[in-house]
Amino acid sequence: MTTPLDSPHPLADDPTVRTTQDLIRIDTTNWGDGKSNGEREAAEYLEARLRALDLDVTMWETEPRRTSLVTRIPGKNPDKPALVVHGHTDVVPADPRDWSVDPFSGEIRDGCIWGRGAVDMKNMDAMMLTAVEQLLGAGELPERELVIAYFADEEDGGKLGAHLAVRDRPELFAGATEAISEVGGYSIDIDGRRAYLLQTGEKAMIWLKLRAKRPAGHGSKLVPADDNALTVLARAIVALGQHEWPMLLSGTTREMLDALYALTGAEPHLVGPDELVLRAGSAAAWLTASLRHTSNPTMLAGGYKHNVIPEEATVAIDCRPLPGREQEFLAELRRIVGDDVELDISWQDVGTEAPATGPLVEAARAALDAHDPGAVVVPYLLPAGTDNKSLSKLGIHGYGFAPLRLPADLDFPAMFHGVDERVPLESVVFGREVLATFLRSY
Repeated sequence: MTTPLDSPHPLADDPTVRTTQDLIRIDTTNWGDGKSNGEREAAEYLEARLRALDLDVTMWETEPRRTSLVTRIPGKNPDKPALVVHGHTDVVPADPRDWSVDPFSGEIRDGCIWGRGAVDMKNMDAMMLTAVEQLLGAGELPERELVIAYFADEEDGGKLGAHLAVRDRPELFAGATEAISEVGGYSIDIDGRRAYLLQTGEKAMIWLKLRAKRPAGHGSKLVPADDNALTVLARAIVALGQHEWPMLLSGTTREMLDALYALTGAEPHLVGPDELVLRAGSAAAWLTASLRHTSNPTMLAGGYKHNVIPEEATVAIDCRPLPGREQEFLAELRRIVGDDVELDISWQDVGTEAPATGPLVEAARAALDAHDPGAVVVPYLLPAGTDNKSLSKLGIHGYGFAPLRLPADLDFPAMFHGVDERVPLESVVFGREVLATFLRSY
């Protein structure tokens, strides 16, 4: 039931809710390949809030309007290494015709904040900012020095954001050994019990194109299939689409499976990994994809006129190999698609695996438990990617810890890049409080 206009949500004026709305209303759409509305206005909004806390802010642009920023906050314990807490301010496109609300309205409806970025990841951007404001406003300091970063261009692999920051400005992250960011810390329902997924690793990323070339010709000709670039490419696409990548476990996915077996009481000799992760409900698709390589066609191009057989046809493939297995993955992909097509890699980035046990994981677990007693934490391997990939090149271990306690019936993973993206108000307020507790103690 939609909340009546004369009965505003009791959390509507909460600072994290308002900040999430403000950020959603700044259209930072990123189409990729350099086409973007830019992140400048979002960065300026965040800069003003951080400077109001008497913090020095470094803001820079890698290209016009592609704006990132970093600030540092001293900690109580200078003997501890610094922690990077980072987000990105760009979002993927949203077609208003497909949405129930204006995707850049930040509307509150049905107890949720709606809009592009409500989940990925302006909610966490707001939680980071307001947790820091809460600490510093109360005269407190975090336990260790914080590097607060907001990056541009994450939705295109971080090419103009974290990637260049790490390459060209590594001094901004000096002294940091760990980082927290998006796509972890949110709750899921497993056999009727709430558990929190903590992202301790992520798959590698390879964006490539398959390309078929054949002589152009008139569309009325009788052309063998082997002489038409489109049909040659189509065979390769079908072969790749029909290939079933085998299960390959990493250290992170073994930790995840151990936690799920312990949580559910399932017996490994009776319930296999694929069957086990189905018990994770809406998160099952994420977890299943973490158990194997994936390769999905995403964009198809070829030809320029109805009666012309094209000289060239291409298909973009989004490949996510398991960490450390990129070369064997590429060799197998080449075998699958055959020698009739060329393979061009346009972007490649590393997979990561951070320790699934240790002080940071225990501090995250304790912070969740302080606000949701009995909280169960399950480490997992993200099948997608974050700016933690770039930071890993500086030796910084990255985790996904954007804590959200969610309704069991909300298909939260579907909100990432989905239509009608939304997040409950209670969830972002919960997340701010958990983050503040974590930063005080860790």
